[in-house]
Amino acid sequence: MDEQKIFNTIKELYVKLPKFEDGRIDYSNSSVAPVVTIFIKYKNKILLLKRSDKVMNYKEKWNTIAGYLDELKPVKDKILEEVSEELGINENGILSIKLGESYKFTDNKINKTWIICPVLILLKEKINIKLDWEHTEYKWIEPDEVKNFDTVPNLEESLFKILN
Repeated sequence: MDEQKIFNTIKELYVKLPKFEDGRIDYSNSSVAPVVTIFIKYKNKILLLKRSDKVMNYKEKWNTIAGYLDELKPVKDKILEEVSEELGINENGILSIKLGESYKFTDNKINKTWIICPVLILLKEKINIKLDWEHTEYKWIEPDEVKNFDTVPNLEESLFKILN
C-alpha cells in the first residue's frame, strides 16, 4: 500500500467532511470511507470475529478487525490502535505487520464506497482474545475456510489480496 497516497486521501476527506467532537472524521453520511481491514494470523490460522448488533454496518456478520481511517495519523499507528482497542494486542506481541495494496469496493446496498487497506499481522504467540463491544465471538480458521462464513462484503477478496 502506498501509505502516502492513503494519507493524502484522508487529508482530503478531513477538509471536506464533518468531524466528531474529538476531531475524528465523521463518515456517517459520506459516500466514501477509507478503512483498514486487519487480519490476525498465528501459524496457519487467521482470526475471524463476529460483529455485534451494536455496530453501525454489517451487524452479526463475520469480519476481522476493521476501523475507519478517520484521523490525521500514520496508518501503522491506527493499525496498532485498532488491535489494542479491539483485542488487547500490543506491539510486543506482534512479529510483523504487512500493509497490502488498497483498493475500492462499492456496496450499493448501503451506498458506500470503501477504500479498503488490507493488513496482515503475524503474532509471536497465540493470545488470549479479549473481545470488546464490537464483537460477540471469534474463531481461528484456515484461510480457505472464510468462504464458509456469512462475512462482510469482500472479506475473502481482502484476505487473499494480503496473503498473496
